[in-house]
Amino acid sequence: MPSIEAIRSRADPSLRNRFRACLLAGAAGDALGAAVEFMSKPAIHARFGPEGIRDFAEAYGRIGAITDDTQMTLFTAEGLMRAWVRWNSKGICSTPGVVAHAYQRWLKTQGISHPQLSHDLDGWLIGIRELHASRAPGRTCLAALRDMKSFSDRASNQSKGCGGVMRVAPVGMFEASATQPGARGSSGHSAFQLGCETAAITHGHPTGILASGLFANIISQLLQGASLHDAIEHGMGLLRQHPQHEETERIVRRACELAANLPDPNTLPDELGEGWIAEEALALSLYAALVAPDLESGVILAVNHGGDSDSTGSIAGNLLGAMYGLDAIPPRWLADLELREVIEEVADDLASMWFWELEDDDYRDSNVIWERYPGW
Repeated sequence: MPSIEAIRSRADPSLRNRFRACLLAGAAGDALGAAVEFMSKPAIHARFGPEGIRDFAEAYGRIGAITDDTQMTLFTAEGLMRAWVRWNSKGICSTPGVVAHAYQRWLKTQGISHPQLSHDLDGWLIGIRELHASRAPGRTCLAALRDMKSFSDRASNQSKGCGGVMRVAPVGMFEASATQPGARGSSGHSAFQLGCETAAITHGHPTGILASGLFANIISQLLQGASLHDAIEHGMGLLRQHPQHEETERIVRRACELAANLPDPNTLPDELGEGWIAEEALALSLYAALVAPDLESGVILAVNHGGDSDSTGSIAGNLLGAMYGLDAIPPRWLADLELREVIEEVADDLASMWFWELEDDDYRDSNVIWERYPGW
């Protein structure tokens, strides 16, 4: 029986590197922004100096603490992989429904047990003690998951908060993983479609949904080798096929125009907002990734503003990690990052999942992948 590392080694080494970088840089941006999330820009400069925050500062009682952004990103990844296991074992699966089940496990880590959906809260991530920590979870996510009646439910609110877009990078990774040479099959989803469906579990406004689909698609394209400009254009072509896309298209176009004509690697444009809502968080993060000369400066730019700094740091980190790879992440960030090893393992599993041999009963019964991601 192959070891877990032997299974993971089947993934393309370059893709595996950028999968790790995508999640780790996103988590690093989340942790960097966590210390300043609720501070104004003048307050950030007063505390950290004219260049703003550049290294982790204490938040939630430790250095390098991740927030709900990274927590929910990890549970999104777990849901996607459990959906793949279920498809192989049952031959039928609603991927958004399995992701919704994963979000119920996350809800449990926040100290909330849904009376109707608290069964079968098994698997790997829910057993990690450090994830059972409340790190300013979004009220919309909490309310939507508490109100859920079944795993097929979609949010009935009209929220376009950034809680949908900040967690869907694994959706882009899910699709990109399936394109590797030798990968067994196809995801059966477009990253855009599945990004929208995943966000719609908790956020009901079309802009909150479509911005999430666009971000997931951009991540998928980057991981398949596209430039950021080309990835944006590809995603915008898909975005325009959907009704009520204008709000997202307008602000992303403006972010690209500002990055091309008035680039400032030291300051985010005020006109792009503060990042509390989905299209603003995406636009600010894209601007940072477009104008920054490297990953470190892009993540630093993304968090130094008077808004939702951990979310823009997380989204920009996902983008820049997918673009530049592991070597671009400052070692000092990785050294102090909470749950670094768990994040790396999730990234490795996403990269290798299309090589899992789950239809073999003997393999399945004793395989660590099956134990980690049971196909409920």
